[in-house]
Amino acid sequence: MRTCRATAAGKLTVVLATLALLASGCGGGPSPQAWAASVCTALAPWRSEISRLTSSTDQQMTAQTTPAQAKENLVRLFAGAEQASETARRKVEEAGVPETEHGDEISAGFRTSLAKIRDAYGRARGTIDGLGTGEASSFYDGVRAAVDTLNKEYDASALDTSRLNSEELKRAFDEVPECR
Repeated sequence: MRTCRATAAGKLTVVLATLALLASGCGGGPSPQAWAASVCTALAPWRSEISRLTSSTDQQMTAQTTPAQAKENLVRLFAGAEQASETARRKVEEAGVPETEHGDEISAGFRTSLAKIRDAYGRARGTIDGLGTGEASSFYDGVRAAVDTLNKEYDASALDTSRLNSEELKRAFDEVPECR
């Protein structure tokens, strides 16, 4: 179990790094600097909450627990991660569209990626919540399968930044204090 959660935490780091590299759009929205600051402000508590939930679950899972206790812990973790992802998605949406080339596309990419992450956590939560706890090996096999699926969905949620390369936004993400 420890390896599965560590892998999920590693995937989160990759997604966050990808999100931080994105940017672009046009038309009366916030400046690239203001948008980057808003996005980083939205993502900071999300990152902290995911890290806190993962750490808390790691501590609980390394203790001698029953499948029922493990199930409760994992369902709580994934529900918290799902909610944190939705909160971050909503705050990125509230940040608007940056006034830069491809701004609409970039803003939508952030929101879509966060929605996919939210949904992946929700599916993992639902899958684990539906597992029986009477047979430990079957339960943990189900958990491993759910985490494997979560990892694949995490990979699939990554933003394609190849077409959204905005020097203006990269510079903004590098310069604004909220992103450091």
